[in-house]
Amino acid sequence: MTESGAETELRGNGSVRKGCDPFAQTQRSKLQNRRARINQQINKEMRMRAGAENLFRATTNNKVKETVALELSFVNSNLQLLKEELEELNSSVEVYQNEKGNTSLKQMSQNFSSSESISVPMIPLGLKETKEVELTMPLKDFIEEHYNEEGCKYEKEMKELMDLRQAMRTPTRNDAGIELLMEYYNQLYFIDNRFFPPNKILGIFFHWYDSLTGVPSYQRALAFEKGSVLFNIGALYTQIGARQDRTTKEGIDHAIDAFQKAAGALNYLKENFSNAPSLDMSTPSLNMLVQLMIAQVQECVFENVMVAGVKDEFLIQLQSAQEAARVADVYSLVYQTMTQPPVKDYVPFSWTTMVQVKSEYFKAVSHYFAAVALCDHMMGPDDDESEQEKALQQLHVTMPEGPSLITVLKDKEERRKLGKAHLKKAIIKHEEAMRIHSLCRILRKMDILQEVLAFAHKRSLKKYSEIDREDDFFDTVEAPEIHPKTQQKPEIKTPNFSKVKVTDIFHRLGPLSIFSAKNRWSPAKEVHLEKSEKGFGFTLRGDSPVLIAGVVPGGSADEAGLREGDYIVSVNRQDCKWSKHIDVVQLLKNISTEGVRIGVITLNISEQQNNQADRKSLLGTMSSTSIFGNDKENSRKIADSSRGSGLLITWNKKKNTSKDGSTHSLPFIAVSDGGSFY
Repeated sequence: MTESGAETELRGNGSVRKGCDPFAQTQRSKLQNRRARINQQINKEMRMRAGAENLFRATTNNKVKETVALELSFVNSNLQLLKEELEELNSSVEVYQNEKGNTSLKQMSQNFSSSESISVPMIPLGLKETKEVELTMPLKDFIEEHYNEEGCKYEKEMKELMDLRQAMRTPTRNDAGIELLMEYYNQLYFIDNRFFPPNKILGIFFHWYDSLTGVPSYQRALAFEKGSVLFNIGALYTQIGARQDRTTKEGIDHAIDAFQKAAGALNYLKENFSNAPSLDMSTPSLNMLVQLMIAQVQECVFENVMVAGVKDEFLIQLQSAQEAARVADVYSLVYQTMTQPPVKDYVPFSWTTMVQVKSEYFKAVSHYFAAVALCDHMMGPDDDESEQEKALQQLHVTMPEGPSLITVLKDKEERRKLGKAHLKKAIIKHEEAMRIHSLCRILRKMDILQEVLAFAHKRSLKKYSEIDREDDFFDTVEAPEIHPKTQQKPEIKTPNFSKVKVTDIFHRLGPLSIFSAKNRWSPAKEVHLEKSEKGFGFTLRGDSPVLIAGVVPGGSADEAGLREGDYIVSVNRQDCKWSKHIDVVQLLKNISTEGVRIGVITLNISEQQNNQADRKSLLGTMSSTSIFGNDKENSRKIADSSRGSGLLITWNKKKNTSKDGSTHSLPFIAVSDGGSFY
């Protein structure tokens, strides 16, 4: 069953992206539902354990202590079983693979090029689960307290925000799912600035479950919500990469792109977060995950070479050997990272085993291709001798024992000896990969991986038997390691948030440059002005909202109590928060002799001065609420004590510079240079 259960709903002048139908019975949705159930059970057991531990510390009754200790042993046992079940779900990588990639080797032609095009399963990440969060009442209260407006007027906006958050919990496994997560992520910039003041904590807790351990974390900091969504963007990219049909060049290219973007999202998270409360977002975990994604990109690069077809040319065979050695090298680094504390304590054993298996497997493949190049090659009259000698010289980490390389190239028997040494090492490495594979119960269930390992081993044995002779009495030399080299280096692609434009859901509150959580102002007051021969007695500047730049002493505005620095929010009760300078001018020009009612607000003095300085430093004017969503430059620092862990989570401020040197930032409302007098 496919993930076609995605829905869309029109909103305003566009469409709202919806997530998958959570009740759709796809393999992936079933897996995610099981993860959610286990997460909730782990949460329940951890609460019981916390209560039992508190009672154990508080009681002095030995009998009670014994009872509580027994209960704790049961709870810890249940927790261990649940974590093992979650680990097995995290190891269910086949659910995320492409169906074509799981074709049995028995259905493929038995030649080496087609066997290499079989898609060995990749390791995807499961999405972080989250609980529903009730935002409606806290935001309504904040609107009434801070913005001095009736919160009930914004019920439509509240529902839109809640629907968006609900949808992003079940994103489809395609570009639409990525856009949905990015839309919510970008929208959090506005929510942060609208409702989360620097010196006040709202009564909102964001609950997210650790993707690897299922342990719940909850914080008041909106940065935790943003970081968790960003993690899911990276995780969804890994699932998109894993589902590609890597038996075709197009599918491999899509997989490379997805894994590179996954690495970019996770790396971006690592660079912008500190003191994350959950293990999956800790620096060691993110380092490991980024390395894993890069290794999977490198594997796809090797698969690209195989799909193109390894011809019987000497140089191409040597290049294939070095590409395979490069894949083995990066997986070896990932394995070292996975086996270091604290990562080794919570990474699934099947992941660690698969990475080790792949490292040994690709080492074997590299030696196999080196052997094929040496044994099957016959230098022709048109071959470039110096080029082939140089390629062979660069093949090994150290020079092989025996005669010179040019002698090896020209002497078939010497090539056979060296090729036989490489085949011997290939067979040893294949057998080691199969041995490691057999140690993991979960990997033993993975038929496609087992078949690939067995086929490659038999292929090396067959080649060895072809070149082995009964009269070989020479001692087989030790084959040097293959020098890793790649024609395409993986790239970490930072998420391009600018691709998803969003509109501030609560834009009716007014321009964000003024009507934000960090600013304080007096309640809006309405004054009645009579137009005299000299006009209303004030000058205007700027757009959205228009600023009273000056008040004429003794004029109508002065007598009504208007002051320099006031912002006009309404004219004759027509909302003017988003009105441009020219529009307010036109409204005032059309005033009858009865006068006009003007609504104004006054910012606190210090904030007003800072705000005016910021506004005057900007160059253009912009009143649209559509943004390009990168919020690195303008995000404020958020710190909040986590009740669960006592850690602080912080969103760091950094500029996001593109390759072309430009910096993405969110728009401000700029002030025009000229003014108008009334």
